[in-house]
Amino acid sequence: MKNSERMYHIGLTKDDLCGARHAILPGDPGRVEKIASLLCNPRKIGVNREYTSYLGELKGQNVLVISTGMGGPSTAICVEELALLGVEYYIRVGTCGGMQMDVLAGDIVIAQGAIRQEGTSREYLPIEYPATADFDCLLALRESAEELGAASHMGVVQCKDSFYGQHSPETMPIAKELESKWKAWIAGGALASEMETAALYTVCSVRRLHGAAVLLVVWNQEREAAGLGNDTKFDMELAIKVAIKAIEKLL
Repeated sequence: MKNSERMYHIGLTKDDLCGARHAILPGDPGRVEKIASLLCNPRKIGVNREYTSYLGELKGQNVLVISTGMGGPSTAICVEELALLGVEYYIRVGTCGGMQMDVLAGDIVIAQGAIRQEGTSREYLPIEYPATADFDCLLALRESAEELGAASHMGVVQCKDSFYGQHSPETMPIAKELESKWKAWIAGGALASEMETAALYTVCSVRRLHGAAVLLVVWNQEREAAGLGNDTKFDMELAIKVAIKAIEKLL
């Protein structure tokens, strides 16, 4: 493809990326500028739909920061189009809700694998195929979290398409199924719930890319239901720093 050919959804070209092979993927477009401000020479390169893009530098190399929007479909589109532009490494930085009692608001979760309770990944691979992180990316995140002194957990996260299917399952016609599966995920040790990582990992597997995710725990509904202490945390700074430090290790 030509360097000037613009991707339909993310609105970027190879020329825009200036050879960047590494990307940081927040879900929220509002977080892109904050992340980019921690890089050297950040500059805005695009806004199209849910995809806001900045380019910056780490260790003299260009690094892309681009939002994916919410959920698997827009995440998969973003990764597919970035892959066509030459991006190979993807670190998602986002939020999640804790599922285990010891996963507290403000903690960091590094997703080793993801439960594919969503629809996007099913259009790539049979459901029996696991959604797993790239080992080098995972190791870079774990080392970065340790070096920054973050309270962190590494393991499996649950991914879904319906936010309210999780938070108000009793209002859904398939309430029994949703509640039964939720209990099963917890019994199996799932750390937290979110909406994008299963799609990211599955697309990376199919397209031979490298990806991992680091997530801030904003709340824990299981602790709330049990009447335990349960603060709400929205400060993404530590998770963002873990992601950037991991990218530095991967360069």
